[in-house]
Amino acid sequence: MDKKQYRTIILVLGALAALGPFAIDMYLPGFPAIAKDLNTDIAHVGLSLTSYFIGIAAGQLLYGPLVDRFGRKKPLLTGLSIFVLAALGCALVPSVEWLIGLRLLLALGGCVGMVASRAMVRDLFPLKDIPNVFSALMLVMGVAPIVAPTIGGYFTAHLGWQYIFVVLAAIATAVLVAVLKLLPESKGPDASISLKPQAILRDFGIVLKDPTFRTYAIGGSLAAAGMFAYISGSPFVFMQHFKFTDTQYGWAFGLNAAGYIIGSQLNRLLLRRQTSKQITLKVGAIQFLTAIALVFGGLTDTLTAAGTLALLFTFMFSLGIINPNTSALAMSPFTKNAGSASAILGSLQMGTGAIASALVSYLHNRTMLPMTGIMAALTTLSMLVLLRAFYISRRTYTSEQLAGVRAES
Repeated sequence: MDKKQYRTIILVLGALAALGPFAIDMYLPGFPAIAKDLNTDIAHVGLSLTSYFIGIAAGQLLYGPLVDRFGRKKPLLTGLSIFVLAALGCALVPSVEWLIGLRLLLALGGCVGMVASRAMVRDLFPLKDIPNVFSALMLVMGVAPIVAPTIGGYFTAHLGWQYIFVVLAAIATAVLVAVLKLLPESKGPDASISLKPQAILRDFGIVLKDPTFRTYAIGGSLAAAGMFAYISGSPFVFMQHFKFTDTQYGWAFGLNAAGYIIGSQLNRLLLRRQTSKQITLKVGAIQFLTAIALVFGGLTDTLTAAGTLALLFTFMFSLGIINPNTSALAMSPFTKNAGSASAILGSLQMGTGAIASALVSYLHNRTMLPMTGIMAALTTLSMLVLLRAFYISRRTYTSEQLAGVRAES
């Protein structure tokens, strides 16, 4: 494909992948206003974030077989239509219970873009280029968490939080039109893909049996779940603990999202010198140490707002490097079952994110510790998974070297 087509495809795929996260980040500054209008508290509003993560995790398992069976575009158009209707419903909710339920439906519609975009990358680009393509997607996706909280803060302050969801419906409509007009069908319908539960479970089993997929899907998901703990806890930490305004919170959130983008783009340069496996392990160690520093600073009450922002920026910067590499490594073994692999990968990421988000709300004690402690626990587990993979690969490589020496002698 030529450069113009490449840029167009990256932009549309990036918009599809960003739509789900955009629906997370945009309404975060509205948490206090939503809680006030619906006669509840921020912790209960936070459950609408948890229900969204659950919807994304479950929905991706649904869409995986569908995008393999019916092609990529038909499920995309259906999911985007559901998203538009659910977003308009969220603007009219009478209670927090309705918001929690409709956020679940919103996620079930929006997550199709995450599944289809990863599968289409695997369809359209050579295997060696996929880490770079994922990094390019991160650049487009990264715009969402930078601008979304700022937009959400503006609408909350001037028009009301309900307009956040009206804007989300308008954005999803624009993406739907872009899919219709600009995005090629990368894989047509495949009648050999069965939608019977037994066949679907068999395909999922094939994916899960692959050791490379398991290692990098689990390791990457644990690292990414730390971000969801941050997302869930950040409204309290910044707006109540550090007394930021809605607008200030939007800028702070955008700054940390910028760290994620910078990391993803630096990754493209790092890939010229090192492999994805080497980069992931080294940067994972940086993310781990950053999370430990956040916990220590919170326990000793020595972290200022500026210090917290600096550490969170470093955490997100590290994740911007880790995420495209673990995603590419996890997807690399698959062609025929790319949709199912994408679905399981996304479901693992959002499932661990949902658990992290729920734990932050459940353990809420009016301190930073629920957020920082869960971030540290998740990154520790991620490092253990990645270190185990590194140890096994080193041991295998050494065994092969010894076998070669013996064969020569």
